[in-house]
Amino acid sequence: MFKFKLFALITFIAFILSAVEGCAPAPTTTPPGPRELVVMTHDSFAASESIIKEFESANNAKIKILKSGDAGASLNKAILAKNNPLADAFYGVDNTFLSRALKENIFDAYKPASASKIPAEFVLDADFRATPIDYGDVCLNYDRAYFQKKNFAPPQTLDDLTKPAYKSLTVVENPATSSPGLAFLLATVGRFGKDQYLDFWKALRANDVLVTEGWSDAYYAKSTWGGKGGDRPIVVSYATSPAAEVFFSSGKLTEPPTGNVIGDGACFRQVEFVGVLKGAKNSDLARKFVDFMLSTKFQEDIPAQMFVFPVMPDAKLPAFYKFAETAKKPAVVSAADIDANRDAWIKAWTDAVLR
Repeated sequence: MFKFKLFALITFIAFILSAVEGCAPAPTTTPPGPRELVVMTHDSFAASESIIKEFESANNAKIKILKSGDAGASLNKAILAKNNPLADAFYGVDNTFLSRALKENIFDAYKPASASKIPAEFVLDADFRATPIDYGDVCLNYDRAYFQKKNFAPPQTLDDLTKPAYKSLTVVENPATSSPGLAFLLATVGRFGKDQYLDFWKALRANDVLVTEGWSDAYYAKSTWGGKGGDRPIVVSYATSPAAEVFFSSGKLTEPPTGNVIGDGACFRQVEFVGVLKGAKNSDLARKFVDFMLSTKFQEDIPAQMFVFPVMPDAKLPAFYKFAETAKKPAVVSAADIDANRDAWIKAWTDAVLR
């Protein structure tokens, strides 16, 4: 009898414990935190905070922007670290340095879903190791008020810069240290040819051209409109710079104070690319970011952030872009020629202009 009661008690206790266990809440798991996507860029990269947050929310990610100097300097850093990449994606290599990036094999191929919508003129790598995102023309800007006050015409062509009337009026950037400086050098190669572009530069030197190390110094410190006492009314900049002047005036300007020299062969079209870096820790996120940069929201954010044109033709432009221009016939230099001659052209330019 005692054994029966003991067995019944044990059975009852086991039943109670089983019931309690069945009612206990299931163990919870903590959702994984956001992964960090590191995007290496040049110093001019900008995007609206709301746009960045949209990508982060949709992909449980946190974006870290790693600004690494101008286009050339940032590419050098990416190449030096290619065996242990500093980032997952790299944005900002342009067509003046693209061939070098591809030759160094720093990118994984990835063709985004919307690739077919990108105009063919911007697709410079058929394997989509680098995907075009935006473009703009490097050209000469001039001070409208200066030429009106002096009562003579602003330059219309590159040849005008070497005429006596334009002596001591032009400032350019060093192509060895500046992305727009290199683009303008390529414009002269495309306009005058490989054998004669140095003749133009020698004539420009004789006409007292001023050379600075970078765009900011040329545009803000040396120009007559930059507000820092500069005396040069002609500056190598971008065809979107007049529009940017209106935008940053916060309503004070209804017309830009500057104009563009965009005659045949006077400009060089820069195209900027993004790519997934080989060996990236989060290559899947990097591929999603490439897709995101081609999305309508990101493309329409570009003009007011980086003052270049989005590559996607259906992206709407802001109203102030009525003052932004593109050259009808920019100077053309093939990617192969740039790759084969870029360093030699820069050295020859340095010898002719600075020494």
